[in-house]
Amino acid sequence: MTTEDVTAEGAPQAPDVVEDVFEGIATDVEVESVEEDTTQIERPWNPEQIRVSTNQFSLRNILDQIDEDSIELAPDFQRLRVWRPDQKSLLIESLLLQIPLPAFYFAEDQDGSYRVVDGLQRLSTLHAFVRGGAAGFSLSKLEHLKDLKNLRFTDLPVPFQRRIHNTQLIVNVIDPTTPRGVTYEIFKRINTGGTPLNAQEIRHCMSKKRSRDILKRMTHTDAFEKATGGRLTDHIRMNDREMALRFAAFWLKGVEEYRKRPVMEDFLMDTTVMLDEPSSVPDERVAELESAFERAMSHAYLVFGEHAFRKWPTNVNWRSPINRALFETWSIALSDPSFTTADLRARRTAIQKAARKRMTVDVQYLNAITSSTADRHRVDYRFKAAGKDVKAGL
Repeated sequence: MTTEDVTAEGAPQAPDVVEDVFEGIATDVEVESVEEDTTQIERPWNPEQIRVSTNQFSLRNILDQIDEDSIELAPDFQRLRVWRPDQKSLLIESLLLQIPLPAFYFAEDQDGSYRVVDGLQRLSTLHAFVRGGAAGFSLSKLEHLKDLKNLRFTDLPVPFQRRIHNTQLIVNVIDPTTPRGVTYEIFKRINTGGTPLNAQEIRHCMSKKRSRDILKRMTHTDAFEKATGGRLTDHIRMNDREMALRFAAFWLKGVEEYRKRPVMEDFLMDTTVMLDEPSSVPDERVAELESAFERAMSHAYLVFGEHAFRKWPTNVNWRSPINRALFETWSIALSDPSFTTADLRARRTAIQKAARKRMTVDVQYLNAITSSTADRHRVDYRFKAAGKDVKAGL
């Protein structure tokens, strides 16, 4: 440790803790500085890797496919459905005025079904208006067809209903043979929603129901709610699902596997694919995973209370936002079934002391949980540190 690393009191200067804010709302999650090497696919891309065809569908056909579950709208992805009433009405008015909508992007699965890559908000709005019935919405703000204000789809004159049904939508379809890494890049690049999707939101859109259900179950337990302070479940940016996925990734694959290919986006996407396939992670293994995660959450709250997964140096007593790097390392450390509730209760003061001291004086550790957190050496260091500190008092 150099003198530049130390304050006048003799302890390292702790990095500033910055809480993530989304649309003016504090998220209770610390901003993460990843700065990883994201060369997950060859660049420049081989053009043959990108297979996208352009098709044209009537809106009636698209809505039928949604009702048949051939087009998946990721129903538990709530943020993408929260459009203001005026935005919804203006979209419907565009159809009635026969103004062409921007192209949609779908990703085709091997079974011929589709997932929406770009246009989820628009499709959700159109489906809710046309097929929502009494539960659908009525038109509010209109700029030209003001006589239609307050009408639902079934209230519209038949010619207008027919015009909506016959609207032709241009859809770019990503072929299922396109490599997943390329598809992921397409998701990142072409999404045109009001707020760009973060990495977990993209993974959610690309994943199947099985992995989404697993992560949802993991984050809907009393133990998880307690350990995360009650503000993370159903998180507006899906940070709850990302943290559960990080646990699953390191629990299933281990730190050694990450060191072989240290790109966090790849590591988490590969785990999502594994969770989607029963052949990779059978139901019995999923049950073990969920049990280990719940045990980790219970143990984290037992040992750290309201400061679980948060920076808590010895000179700080306020509660910091949740830190992803602390979450993944301490959840894995505390999932060890050899640590019983009675054992951890007896040693929690010693564990707290060891962990807080490390957060106060260990500059390398502070760096490992604060900046360039996807670096293989920093990942390795913080996992070893948590593994050592969890044994304090033995």
